[in-house]
Amino acid sequence: MRLRHFLLIGLFVFGSMINAQETKKNFIEVTGIAEMEVEPDEILFNIGIKGDNKNQLADNEKQLFEILKNNGVKNEDIKFKSMYQNIYSKTKVFTKSLQFKVTKKTDMGNLFENLNQKWITSINIDEIRNTKIADYRKTVKINALKAAKEKADYLLESMGKKTGNPLEIVEIEDYTSDTVLPINFRAKAANIQLEAADANVDYSFENIDNIKLKYSIKTKYEIL
Repeated sequence: MRLRHFLLIGLFVFGSMINAQETKKNFIEVTGIAEMEVEPDEILFNIGIKGDNKNQLADNEKQLFEILKNNGVKNEDIKFKSMYQNIYSKTKVFTKSLQFKVTKKTDMGNLFENLNQKWITSINIDEIRNTKIADYRKTVKINALKAAKEKADYLLESMGKKTGNPLEIVEIEDYTSDTVLPINFRAKAANIQLEAADANVDYSFENIDNIKLKYSIKTKYEIL
């Protein structure tokens, strides 16, 4: 009885394998691509300040906060990065690095004019952002999936076939330039002390390249 029972199980499994092979579906594999350019609405700057001693450094930092505050930068948008003392220098210069965030509401020309101080050693762009970038990414991915479906439809239609259910969907991130900066703007911001007083220099958001999003979706669809 036990042997017969095992034989029946073996026949059932073998029969299931045959059915699975018989129901294997033909499919078409296509890739959809979508792109979008998004205007940045936030910029993160790294700024370096110096002082001949700790007290002077603290005074300069306080003045920096006042300048940023008067230009609409909130305290919570200013972050400490690092502090350094050059013990080998005769003057024993103290330096500090901070990060601050500006938005499209910020008067960039007035801000950088106020930041043209001798105790500011450097200002560099750290990152450009869009506050709704996650929503834009979703939109681009959905458009890429729609493009894949559209491609499958017209290819199969040319063969007298139709697109069936999706069998596989694979997301491929091709390229996203969240932190890519235009070279001309990067060069201007790198040496702000020399150029801040130049009325011809434009530090507005319009002088920054858009964030570029590009996604690919690889799909497999059943052929009907």
